[in-house]
Amino acid sequence: MWDDLARIGREASTGGYRRYAWTGADTDCRAWFREQAESRGLRNETDRNGNLWAWLGDPEAGDAVVTGSHLDSVPDGGAFDGPLGVVSAFAALDELRARGTRLTKPLAITAFGDEEGARFGVACVGSRLSAGQLTREQAHALRATDGTTLPQAMEAAGYDPDAIGPDPERLGRIGALVELHVEQGRALDLTNAPVGLASAVWPHGRWRFDFHGEANHAGTTRIEDRRDPMLPYAETVLAARREAELAGALATFGKVLVQPGGVNAIPSLVSAWLDSRAADPSSLDTVVGAVESAARDAATRSGVELDVVRESFTPLVEFGHALRDELARILGRTSNAPLPVIPSGAGHDAGILSASVPTAMLFVRNPTGISHSPAESATEDDCVAGVRALADVLEGLACA
Repeated sequence: MWDDLARIGREASTGGYRRYAWTGADTDCRAWFREQAESRGLRNETDRNGNLWAWLGDPEAGDAVVTGSHLDSVPDGGAFDGPLGVVSAFAALDELRARGTRLTKPLAITAFGDEEGARFGVACVGSRLSAGQLTREQAHALRATDGTTLPQAMEAAGYDPDAIGPDPERLGRIGALVELHVEQGRALDLTNAPVGLASAVWPHGRWRFDFHGEANHAGTTRIEDRRDPMLPYAETVLAARREAELAGALATFGKVLVQPGGVNAIPSLVSAWLDSRAADPSSLDTVVGAVESAARDAATRSGVELDVVRESFTPLVEFGHALRDELARILGRTSNAPLPVIPSGAGHDAGILSASVPTAMLFVRNPTGISHSPAESATEDDCVAGVRALADVLEGLACA
């Protein structure tokens, strides 16, 4: 499965992946998913929000056990973030069949659409729509940097953008959702454990800072006459780092657009996106508030106007203890050591859907802690350990 999937959306110059929502690479990933499902005799289904489902058993029966993740990527992302959970889901089903396991509940493997938000700026679009956390109107207003709207992209890929929206009936048929994911830090490596359980997802969000200045000639405009939006932006980046360190939180400016973008021109507009995360809502509010305050002060000093818009937000997610404890009990039967329980600073579809269905997460060790990069990795032995742990969990939940 890895060999078949590895070629899709890979950028030869970087070794990273560019699998953006509703593009050719996304279409190829969806075809791969359907081929894997059909080869195992599973029933394929695409829901109104573009999420993929492969069913073993009757989807209408209720109390289904669901596992999977996503197949899209960030720009030049790694091979494991998302796909590991989908590949492991199919491999876990193979393992259950090899064991001769007879499931008493429906089982579904899923791949949620546009989890990374790399093209339209909002993460977990497919799961947010299904859970009613993103309205149809909000989704229709999403626009890529090239001007393409989400409805236009969906139509070009052969999907109906007018059909998107909440899907409570589907979610109501799910008894448990377990997402396996490569760890995106080094907590497991520090405990020397190949697999761990998630305790929570930190609150996090994305904010767009638009610094409006005045375009002018770089070679003829005196320093004192400039209204250069790049200066307050640069000060804001430094402020984000400073405030995050003070609060024990995280703040990152990873995307910036400059207009008109000429080497010999003072910009008229600098648009930058802040990604901030913290262990608790109060710390997150403190960091973002302080960064915005610093940005406004810097903008005023430079004669620049500033607009700040929160584009997405995910509150603190505490995974339900009942399902988490059940996973720990199941996996404890085959482990000689306590299973590490760790928080996640990264967002996941399981976190979005936790308000609608019981969800839990398994993490597979990442020895370098690098993620959202071609250097992201996991050993084959650890991936196999993850598949076996997932198979044990599915067996324990779907045979109950």
